[in-house]
This record gives sequence, structure tokens and C-alpha cells, in this order.
Amino acid sequence: MTVNTYDKGDGVRLQATFTVSSVNTDPTTVTLRVKDAGGTITVYVHPASITKLVTGIYYKDISVSNDGVWYYRFEGTGACEAAGEYSFIVRTSEF
Repeated sequence: MTVNTYDKGDGVRLQATFTVSSVNTDPTTVTLRVKDAGGTITVYVHPASITKLVTGIYYKDISVSNDGVWYYRFEGTGACEAAGEYSFIVRTSEF
């Protein structure tokens, strides 16, 4: 498994694809939970703060501000009930 690594201040695109029987499907609701390296959890909900790219594909662009391991979880409900959790690393800066 490859772990994505970023630098402090980078912009990071968090993206999820929702499918039913291998067909991209829009959930009734899409929620994204982001836990930064300091332990702060931020919740985003479509359409207010998550963007739909095309049917079944949603993303959120964030800026990473502290080093360590970040976690995120996309959740879909209703028409496509699914969830997935992921993580990435933000490197310590020398500056």
C-alpha cells in the first residue's frame, strides 16, 4: 500500500467514487470527515462544502497546515450506502 506524502502548506484533493454494481452512483447525502494531525475533526457535507465532479465522484480541496498523519472518511447514504477511510502524511518542514 502506498501512503501519499505532502508538505506543510500543500493543497490536497480528497476524492471518492461511489458505485453500485460497478456503476457510478450519486448517494443521497455525501459527508467527509477530516482529522488533522493535531486531532481536530472537521466535517464537510455536499453540496455546501463538497464538490461533485461527475455522477458518483466527489471531492474536497484542503490545505494541510500541520505535520503528521491525517485521516479522512467519505460516507454516502441513501441511494448509495458506502464508506471509506484513508490517511496521508504531512512532512515536517525545516522552515
